[in-house]
Amino acid sequence: MSMSGALRERTGIILSSDANYVMKSHLPAHSADIWQNILDQARVVRMSEPVLAEYLDNSILNHGTLDEALAHRLVKAFGGDGLSETLLRETLTTVNISGELGAAASADITATLERDSACRGSLEVFLFYKGFIALQAYRLAHALWGEQRHAFALLLQSQTSTRFSVDIHPAATIGRGIMLDHATGIVIGETARIADAVSIMQSVTLGGTGKENGDRHPKIGFGVLIGPGAKILGNISVGRGAMIAASSVVLKTVPQHAIVAGVPARIVGDTQTDTPADAMNHFFKYNGV
Repeated sequence: MSMSGALRERTGIILSSDANYVMKSHLPAHSADIWQNILDQARVVRMSEPVLAEYLDNSILNHGTLDEALAHRLVKAFGGDGLSETLLRETLTTVNISGELGAAASADITATLERDSACRGSLEVFLFYKGFIALQAYRLAHALWGEQRHAFALLLQSQTSTRFSVDIHPAATIGRGIMLDHATGIVIGETARIADAVSIMQSVTLGGTGKENGDRHPKIGFGVLIGPGAKILGNISVGRGAMIAASSVVLKTVPQHAIVAGVPARIVGDTQTDTPADAMNHFFKYNGV
């Protein structure tokens, strides 16, 4: 067995192409494990809260897989207002033939379970975290964009922005194991790229400077933690394992493992880890104090 295979068997699935990123073993690892976890929690809640029985049946318990439940969740979130639920469901089936959406959703749920101290279970993430559902809506829109179905993709972007206050351009590229914490006010531009295992807090902007054409948005490296209210502007890179402090305005490339803070942001420390996004520790010593 290879080293990566041994790690996967011992501690759980590697959610990234990066072999150094392994989720903790006590968390569900595969889509099937996540789905079973959601089912178990839904049954418990159904017993203790009968008023939610029909809702849980329709949202969770009547479905056979995570992919099916996710399709239902997205259809209910975006169907209506002239957009046929039946046609939307058929579209989801078509673009998700390989199960990629479900696999990405599983990684995103696991990331939230690992990082959010307020999260009490995968059922919570799936049903009630708007950052999660907004991210899955982006993933569907991105798949549609890749099929040149731009109008449909932009409609989903617009509706996601209106309903969840999260605006992600469907052409942006976003990895797996992503947590959008609280999510309100997040804006991610067309040419932005986000690697695996990134955590992004509320009111973050990955935008352009307003003066550029073409490739004009930030590139966020593996394991980065972006604090609430941070603005990262222009075609610049944030290196692997870096941390952007709350309310910072970042206008220049950030080296790997650097902590940057301020307006404009400057380097104030070192994260000393590849995955500050996992620790979710926003504290740093400013100027060594």
